[in-house]
Parts: sequence; structure tokens; C-alpha cells
Amino acid sequence: MKKYLFIVLCSALLLQSCGIYNKYKRPDVNTTGLYRDTRSDLDTLVSRDTTSLGSTPWREVFTDPQLQALIDTALANNSDLLTAALSVKQAESMLSVAKLAYVPSFVFAPSGSLSSWDHNKAVQTYSLPIQASWTIDLFGSLTNAKRAQQAVLIQSRDYQRAVKTSIISNVANCYYTLLMLDRQLEITRQTESLTRETWLKMQDMKELYGYTEASVLSAKANYLSVQASIPEIERQIREVENSLSLLLAQAPQHINRSTFDEQCLPSNLSTGVGIQLLRNRPDVHAKEMALANCFYNVNRARAAFYPNITVSGSLAWTNSSGAGVVNPGKMLAQAVASLVQPIFQHGQLVASLKVAKADQEKAYLAWQQSILNAGSEVSNALKQYETYARLSEIEAERTATLQANVEAVELLMTNGATYLEVITAQQALLSSQLTKVGDDFNKMQAVVNLYYALGGGQ
Repeated sequence: MKKYLFIVLCSALLLQSCGIYNKYKRPDVNTTGLYRDTRSDLDTLVSRDTTSLGSTPWREVFTDPQLQALIDTALANNSDLLTAALSVKQAESMLSVAKLAYVPSFVFAPSGSLSSWDHNKAVQTYSLPIQASWTIDLFGSLTNAKRAQQAVLIQSRDYQRAVKTSIISNVANCYYTLLMLDRQLEITRQTESLTRETWLKMQDMKELYGYTEASVLSAKANYLSVQASIPEIERQIREVENSLSLLLAQAPQHINRSTFDEQCLPSNLSTGVGIQLLRNRPDVHAKEMALANCFYNVNRARAAFYPNITVSGSLAWTNSSGAGVVNPGKMLAQAVASLVQPIFQHGQLVASLKVAKADQEKAYLAWQQSILNAGSEVSNALKQYETYARLSEIEAERTATLQANVEAVELLMTNGATYLEVITAQQALLSSQLTKVGDDFNKMQAVVNLYYALGGGQ
């Protein structure tokens, strides 16, 4: 017996050296240069500031009260987020099962029989046993199963965070899209009024100043062209409202909102250091937890090559004479220890280990790719903000110039300005105003995209 215990202990030490009991450790990863500099084609963004927009609470990023109310509604009602919460509960239950595997299992299995031999008096026997079974985790199978389930739980929580971040970002993007369309509709209606006034004025001055019928009809066509764009904008508004209603888990309805010009978003777009992305981005961290799960599955596959030790026992109240007991009923106790050592399993154990290793390698590649994807998204959002901030400044100056041009041309309508000059000036002003709104919207969208890319949603 002592010799057997010595062999078992030596085997356990050998298994520890093989890493079956080791905990997952993050592989080396280089996040230097993960973000590109927005002003250089060659350099990467070097950031030593540990503050990050992704760590900022979403209420401090999206300060519009009506937008905050919409986000609160979405977080409370969105079916995807509720489903993610249920997945977390499922993972918590499975982890509880994995932890309870260390505890002996108990079964109560009462039985009774009635038998008679050659028409003699029937004999009644009964047994009221409580059976227990306990698997000794000498070779780490249960430990690795528990750790793998812990990784699954963390992964499900990461998924829940990722869904939350996505919902916040999508609600914000839909909201800002509505504000942009509202502003475009307002500008277009103002232009519609302006072009109609021009058309009617040219019609009234047709004979006095020698405007031809063709010029009057061209002015009318310009007015109708602007008017025709209004239903299209209204259609887009309705569709975005419907999409936002779906995010809120509500029937399609009107969305209460403020105005485009009232919005105030952060202009200091701090990214933090690259290593923070591994913690802040829930989808990246989820990929890492999938890698950790595979790591423990490899350990379990290795542990399957070694003995499985089980201790079982039973305690019963019985009157069965077959058990050496006669009436009245007596207690019967049994204890059994068993060891099962796999020898030949048709190659299943070797195949399982190879599959587990391959899954681990695939999980590692997926994690590495997710880091690169996240860095690319951050770089794109930074460039988007920087680009449209510059374009917005240029377009603001262009709009002011065109506005002055329209006013000057209208003053000259009675002094020789051609109808083409008037129409061209009005069309150019409308185009510039709509472009300016689009540039400002793209700046807003860049902030939302960067917030998402940095793992926001706190």
C-alpha cells in the first residue's frame, strides 16, 4: 500500500511538471504602434496618456438629456442585451456545477420486493440505501474543468458588455442621424421658400426686365427640384425613427429629440495606451477568454491519459437475507475504491488532445486578429474625426461666401443678373449647407465610433 501511494504521489508531481495544473497566462503581445498617427502616413501614434475616452462613463460623453433617456430605455428593454444577461446566468449555473464536482454525489434509491417459492408464504424484503460517490481530482481533470468554465463565464460577461457598448453606440448614431436629417430638412425648406420666391419674382418681372419664358421656367424647375428632395428626407427620417424604435424594443414611433446645433461632444479624443485596449474592448477580452478556455481544455485532454480514482460507498437499512441480514432490519455499510487507467481507447484520447491543441491555436490567432482589428478601428475613427473637422471648417467658410454671393446676385436681379447666375448661386449654397451638416455629422459619428472602438460603455 505504501509503495502504491508513493507511485501515485510521484505521478502527481510529474503531471505538475507537464503543466496540467498551470493557470492561464496571457501570451506576450506587442501593442506598440497599434494606432496610426492621423497626420503622418509613416508614423504611429505614440500615446503615454493613460486616460482613454473608452473609460469615460457614457453619460459624460453623450450629454444630451433626450439621448440619455433613449439609451436608458434601450439598456432596459433591448432583447439582445436581455439575452446576453441570460447567457451570463447560464454560465454562472454551469460554473456552480463545475465547483460542486469536487463534492461527493449522494443518491437515495429505496427498493422492495415480494417473493414466494412453491406456493409458500410470500417473503417481503426491502432496502433503503444512500449511495455516495466521490471523484478524487488527483490529476487535475475537475480543476481544469472548473477553470475552463470560469473563462466561459468571463467570456459571457464580456459579450454582455460588448452588446451594451454596441447598443449605446447604435442609439447615439441613430439619434445624431435624426438630428442631421432634421437640419437638412430645415435647410431644404428654407431653400424651397427662397427658390419659390425667386421664381415668382422673375415671373412678375418678366416683361419689365425682359426675362424670357425659358428663364422663368428654369427658375420654376429649380424650385420644383428643391421641393422634390423634401419627401426623400422625410422618408429617411421615418426609417431612422423606426430603426431607433427597434433598438428601444418599441413599436415604430416618433422620437423626441433636440436640435443638431445643440450637441456638444468631447473634442479631446484621448486613446490611452495600447495595452488598455486588451482590457477595455469586451470583444477582444472575450477572444482572450476563449483562448483561456482552450488552454484548460488542452490540460483536461492531457489529464484524460491518467487514472481516474473514484471512492464510493453506501449506507442502507435493509432486511435482505441475501446481504447476510435477517429480520428485523439492520444497517449495512459498504465502501469501495476504484482506479481506472485508460490503456487503449481506439486513439480517441490522442485525437482529443490534438483537437484541443488545434482549437487553442485557432483561438490564439483569432485573439491576435481581434487586437489588430480593434487598433484599425481606433485609427479609422481618429482619422475620420480629424478629416471632417478640417472639412467642416473649410465648408463653413465656403457657405458664408456662397450666402453672400446669393444675396449679391438677388440684388442684381433687376440690374442685369442672368437667371443662370441666380439659380447657380442658390444651388451652390444649398449644396454647401448640406455638405457642412454632413461634415459635422461625420465628426459626431467619429466620436461615437471611437468611443466604441476603445471599448466604451461603462
